[in-house]
Amino acid sequence: MSLKPGTKAPDFTLHSTPDETLSLAELHGHPVVLLFYPADWSPVCGDEVSLFNEVLPELAKHNASLVGISVDGVWCHAAFAAARHLHFPLLADFEPKGEVARRYDVYRAADGIAERALYVIDADGVVRWSHVSPVGINPGADGVLSALDALKVTT
Repeated sequence: MSLKPGTKAPDFTLHSTPDETLSLAELHGHPVVLLFYPADWSPVCGDEVSLFNEVLPELAKHNASLVGISVDGVWCHAAFAAARHLHFPLLADFEPKGEVARRYDVYRAADGIAERALYVIDADGVVRWSHVSPVGINPGADGVLSALDALKVTT
C-alpha cells in the first residue's frame, strides 16, 4: 500500500490548531516530508516523532518541511506536541476520520488509524519516495534523508 513515486500528491487541508489549518498546497515550492503515524501517546509514535524532531536541522539543509498527521484531534496533538517539545506541525485527520490517510492509501480501516508511513514530496507536489512500516516499528529517518539527498541530485 501507499502512493508510489511519480504520483501527484493529493492536496489536503487539515487543522493544526482549533483555529488554523495547513494545506499541502501552501508548502509547494520546496520538499515536504509527511509523517503519518497511528496515534499520539503510543510509545513507538512518541519515539518516531521525537526522532524526527531531532533531525529537523538536517531537513532544513534540504529546505524541507515536516508535517505529522494522525487521526487524533487538535487538542490531543497540542498536548502531545507540548510534552514532546515538538517543533513541527501535527495535523488532525480527525473528521472525516482518516480522510487524508485514505487518499494516501495508508488508512487501517479495521483499526481506525493511519499506518506508520512516510512520504517525501518534491517541490512540484509529486511523491518521490514512500515507505510503510509495521505499526510497532519506528522506521527511523535514514530513508527520508536519502530521498531528500536524491532530490538534490536531480534538481
